[in-house]
Amino acid sequence: MTKGLDGNKIFQEGMPPASDAGIFGLSDSLEESKLVILPVPWDATASYGKGAADAAKGILNASHQLDLEDLKFGKPYENGIHLLDVPEAISDLNKQVAPYVAKVRKNTDLGELPSEAHVKKVNECSDEVNAMVENTCADHLENNKFVAVLGGDHSSPLGLIKSLARKHPEFGILHIDAHFDLRNAYEGFAYSHASIMHNVLREVPAVQGLVQVGIRDFCAYEKAEAARQGNRVEVYYDSEMFARKAEGHTFKSLAEDIVSKLPNKVYVSFDIDGLNPNYCPGTGTPVPGGLDYHEACYLLEVLACSGKRIIGFDLCEVASQNEGDEWDFNVGSRVLYKLCGALFHSQTSKR
Repeated sequence: MTKGLDGNKIFQEGMPPASDAGIFGLSDSLEESKLVILPVPWDATASYGKGAADAAKGILNASHQLDLEDLKFGKPYENGIHLLDVPEAISDLNKQVAPYVAKVRKNTDLGELPSEAHVKKVNECSDEVNAMVENTCADHLENNKFVAVLGGDHSSPLGLIKSLARKHPEFGILHIDAHFDLRNAYEGFAYSHASIMHNVLREVPAVQGLVQVGIRDFCAYEKAEAARQGNRVEVYYDSEMFARKAEGHTFKSLAEDIVSKLPNKVYVSFDIDGLNPNYCPGTGTPVPGGLDYHEACYLLEVLACSGKRIIGFDLCEVASQNEGDEWDFNVGSRVLYKLCGALFHSQTSKR
């Protein structure tokens, strides 16, 4: 892999990368990279805070501050990681649909039924985004690349998950999040960020099991829906995880228990609000509690070393609380690199 004019100084001696370098300061071309990351600048259905559509730019900038030696995974960058250009077509759709989303919510606030035409427009644009993501990811998968999605709100990765199902008839999902995301057409939007796992379970039968970690903000319908799915959905509630640790259980035992519920092939869906909001204050729907940064990294390490294979991942809902504040992007870029390392390490790890 090429690493710029003097890769040794940049990555072995910790020299700063060129300002125009790619993600993590790398200069890998698409052709020479094993992992392709697709930015999805879409946060149209975000129901509280906005800004996740701009995550790719913020994370790219912050990622140049990372040192790339990983104590557990060594040198993930040596595999080649390439961040694709932000798809302007998706950015345009995100802007185009915003007024329609606003009108639907205004009607709801006034106690009126939302306009069917406005809801239909939002759903049509969501369909377009999902199709673009699915087709782009499928093309790269056919070229034997690993593919990840960088959202955007949490509706962003549905197309990737669908494209992976073409290649992998059976796999499971490790879902780190404060929320179930099991609502059916939240606010009338069929592909709401609050509906991603509902849509996955309904539209992607290849997903054998969904293991949800850090859940702490949900409605009665979602709790019942998770239970209705039986063995297909396993939930690790944040409060119960805390109780187990308070009662003397190690996080190691908890992480191993979580990983044991997953099949041999695993997709990781990481909503940044699964973390304690101290790490992600700008995310769209922050919730007190959540995983510590080191706990999340440790869980990924346990998965990567378990002998199970990570086939793809997404990172969603990263947004800045205030313009110019890079803390969320700093954390997001580190989580993204850890996900990259976990994916690569899992390809060679044995039980």
